[in-house]
Amino acid sequence: MQNILVVDDDPTVAEVVTGYLERAGFTVHRAADGLQALRAAGHQWPDLVVLDLMLPGMDGLEVCRRLRGHGPVPVIMLTARGDEDDRILGLEIGADDYVTKPFSPRELVLRVESVLRRSRSAVADGHSAVPELSCAGITVDPTARRVTKGGNELALTLREFDLLVHLMRHRGRAIGREQLMHDVWGWEFGDVSTVTVHVRRLRGKIEDDPAKPRLIQTVWGVGYRFDAPEEGA
Repeated sequence: MQNILVVDDDPTVAEVVTGYLERAGFTVHRAADGLQALRAAGHQWPDLVVLDLMLPGMDGLEVCRRLRGHGPVPVIMLTARGDEDDRILGLEIGADDYVTKPFSPRELVLRVESVLRRSRSAVADGHSAVPELSCAGITVDPTARRVTKGGNELALTLREFDLLVHLMRHRGRAIGREQLMHDVWGWEFGDVSTVTVHVRRLRGKIEDDPAKPRLIQTVWGVGYRFDAPEEGA
């Protein structure tokens, strides 16, 4: 049974979320602030964290940074604000998903299941031999979940890695943002700005000049395409 850590200082929200997750078959632990969350994670490392952005004292962004400093863990951010900047900031520090309050608890459970499916898939890939992908100085080892550029290893998040692999496996093909959300995130619905943020972060790690990308091209009105520039170009 997978272990979920719910971090929210609103007892009503925490209780409702906990109830829905438990009915879905998860073991749930609760924390009301950042310090409690870090102690709970230290006692039993969670399979996933549902983390409120607005917490007393240490905010959710700092909690996410500290958790990620101890080890990989999927994080779904909760935010009471509809401001896109807050959502993007959460994604940029490595959150795997976000849900804006007020939200449907059933939708949250579906998001949790989706993120955990991707995590399990990543682990499964790590136990089976998968051919390496190589293009334009970028080498991806799906089995080891390792990416190198010019021989130097790159630090990619779970979603960034999956996005890169998907784009490289479909090199030369324009893929829509909605399709990427379905294929990489496993979402049937959601905000496509999630894809935009992850593409921007990925470009910042693999492109020589992220402002003038040569590998991940924007296809206006469609989405993105991974190109292999000609050698010496």
